[in-house]
Amino acid sequence: PEVQIGLARKAAVEARELISQRVDPIEERKRLQQSQAMQRGGEVMTFKRASLEVHKALLPSWKNAKHRDQWINTLTKYAFPIIGDRAVAELEPADFAEVLRPIWHNKVETASRVRQRCHAVMKWCWGRKLVANNPLDIVDTLLAKQDSARVRVKHHPAMSWQDVPAFVHDILHGGSTVPRSLLEFIILTAARSGEARAMTWAELDLEAKIWTVPAARMKAQIVHRVPLSDRAVEILADQGKKAAHANLVFPSPRGKVLSDMALTKLLRDHKVKSSEPGRTATAHGFRSSFRDWCSELGYPRDYADRALAHTIRNQAEAAYHRTDLLEQRRPMMDAWGQYISQKMTITVM
Repeated sequence: PEVQIGLARKAAVEARELISQRVDPIEERKRLQQSQAMQRGGEVMTFKRASLEVHKALLPSWKNAKHRDQWINTLTKYAFPIIGDRAVAELEPADFAEVLRPIWHNKVETASRVRQRCHAVMKWCWGRKLVANNPLDIVDTLLAKQDSARVRVKHHPAMSWQDVPAFVHDILHGGSTVPRSLLEFIILTAARSGEARAMTWAELDLEAKIWTVPAARMKAQIVHRVPLSDRAVEILADQGKKAAHANLVFPSPRGKVLSDMALTKLLRDHKVKSSEPGRTATAHGFRSSFRDWCSELGYPRDYADRALAHTIRNQAEAAYHRTDLLEQRRPMMDAWGQYISQKMTITVM
């Protein structure tokens, strides 16, 4: 629709002239694109070169080195050996199908990530007029349908909400180490591990009982306020008495942000069982425990979603949500804090 009829007719005439000369218009267009790319960059834009450019542009958006490395490493392992040295202008859907086919069925999640990253690279190329279209838009049509059982989303193993009080009492209150205190705080606030591990004293207002997580540290890049229960404030006060670090609330022994593995090790060492048979509970899974508890007790979905800092995917609905319902959420978080302070019997493997 954005192409004027006059320009379309002109392009059609030019294409017919090329065909009359036994020249493929599509191949000629690719040749011109490669020529233009050489004039701009001094060399043909290969898929590998384009990928490195996109990776460089995306670096500021990642919060940790692991994600930065994973993005380019998947392309290095699966895409570069096959199409890395090919000019982006000559790549077709069949070329990307060749990249994805070896992992399409036996490594579904990896295949999905490779496809998404290839799509991002070719979209970048399309935006710079290095390619005429994005081959990834139709690559699925060249691949056999994936097994729905393999495609389903994998959730973090979570503890049943009924077992959380006993876990907190029997395991977390069994010592005063930083991982124990941190994990209890994470459970109390339903926060993501990374948000709590990197928390600083400047983000806290203990008098008002509010923790304000800056947008830069949130998954949705939006400021998130958390009402703190009495027990959460008590944990923070204990950390303050230790004066272990000038900025970090839950520092590692080396004075850095505590590794997520410290929480994983705590759960594994105590063989803490999740609601899924044979799987150990995860720190992130306690967010699901909290969400289930909210549903069971009839709290509004809006309260629970805001407590979990979930993004509202429906744009029309999101436009009307201009408040974080902080004070409305406070009684819910207080009730959750009181609930998990109870003593119950925990089941371990």
